[in-house]
Amino acid sequence: MAEVTAALVKELREKSGVGMMDCKKALLENNGDIEASIDWLRAKGLSKAAKKADRAAAEGLVAIATAEQGAGETATAVEVNAETDFVSRNDLFQNAAKSFAQLGLEHHTVEALHGAELEAGKTVQDEVTNMIATIGENMVARRSARFTVAKGAVSSYIHNATAPDLGRIGVLVAIEGEGDQAKILELGRKIAMHVAATA
Repeated sequence: MAEVTAALVKELREKSGVGMMDCKKALLENNGDIEASIDWLRAKGLSKAAKKADRAAAEGLVAIATAEQGAGETATAVEVNAETDFVSRNDLFQNAAKSFAQLGLEHHTVEALHGAELEAGKTVQDEVTNMIATIGENMVARRSARFTVAKGAVSSYIHNATAPDLGRIGVLVAIEGEGDQAKILELGRKIAMHVAATA
């Protein structure tokens, strides 16, 4: 049996994002082979995710992404939920929500978003499963909304922001029209604030 050194455990942790003890166990099970250990952890993560799937995931964040398109704009809001609001302060969770929102600019429904590729061969749903295995709570990319205007602006408002374009409540308001885009954006933002206040 190969010796499992601290350096080997650290390398596997950096590659997988999984806790130290799970990394050590994976390396022991796979004779110190990093690639086999990653596969082992992935399989273990899938089974963990399946066990947690029936637990309610009702806390989380809304992430917003925008992109200018000539005289118009496209914006998307994606809601990512976990079991506790504590997870929403986790950098891994926040970064995933932001990257999902960026993908939402191209993928119009939450179903399409689940199958969208974050990187070669890794989908949004794969990333959610990996986060479940790493963080230890059930998670889901629950909803998404997308607005596009040919001329005008899509304003956004985040209530209880934890980071820019990331918070507990997110609102998008699309306003079509010609004129000063800064004024259109400000009008839309004011309307969005009222929408957030009325819940």
